[in-house]
Amino acid sequence: MAGTQPIIIKRKAAHAAHHGGAWKVAYADFVTAMMALFIVLWLLNSSKQIQVAVGGYFKDPTGTAKKVGSDMSGSGENFTVTKDNMDKIKEELQNSLRKTADFEKLKNQIEMTITAEGLRIELMETDKGAFFPVGIAELNDSGKEIVTMLAEELGKLPNSLSIEGHTDAKPFSENSNYGNWELSADRANSARRVMQPHLGPRQVTQVRGFADQRLRTPKDPANASNRRISVIVHYIVSPDTDDRVAKPQPPPASTAKE
Repeated sequence: MAGTQPIIIKRKAAHAAHHGGAWKVAYADFVTAMMALFIVLWLLNSSKQIQVAVGGYFKDPTGTAKKVGSDMSGSGENFTVTKDNMDKIKEELQNSLRKTADFEKLKNQIEMTITAEGLRIELMETDKGAFFPVGIAELNDSGKEIVTMLAEELGKLPNSLSIEGHTDAKPFSENSNYGNWELSADRANSARRVMQPHLGPRQVTQVRGFADQRLRTPKDPANASNRRISVIVHYIVSPDTDDRVAKPQPPPASTAKE
């Protein structure tokens, strides 16, 4: 029809697409980086046991390696202590000993060696009595300080412990029923009583008295260094470890009783 205006349909152009979500990826990367930073800062202020545990996860994220949980009072941390890192325990104990008041006086009387049984810590006597008064089963003040410090450090570990007492070959007393067997066992048990409050309830597995049957210096049976207390930190048993290496040696002599 003449004069009729054509119908015009206008379409609004679609809004340009947003930025494709790229900003979300950048934001997620930023948040991840911040979380990693906070974790690193937390680890730097955490105990060595926690650092070892976290490091162990990244070394074995599948969790196939055997992990040992500590049931020690006040610990509450899980970590693995094996034959491979026993030398690190030895170094840490030595560093802790240096902080004790009488270390300079007693440093030559303390020896740590890594053996087939575990880490052996020996507290050797002198003629004047470094840790025990001569002929007495109770620790002196210096002995209590050293033994307590060791217990505080060893109580952080899941390893089991054995405590041994040794004497020299001198007869204890001619007119007494109390002799070197009794003294060695009583000294080992005395050390256990001082250590026990700082250890796990079942951490000490054996208390042994050997009298003069395992002399440190066999060529000089009367030498004061034969009189000693030994604390053995046993290796953790793992599935591929020979039990003969990890288990305590059976005592050939008497075992102390409370």
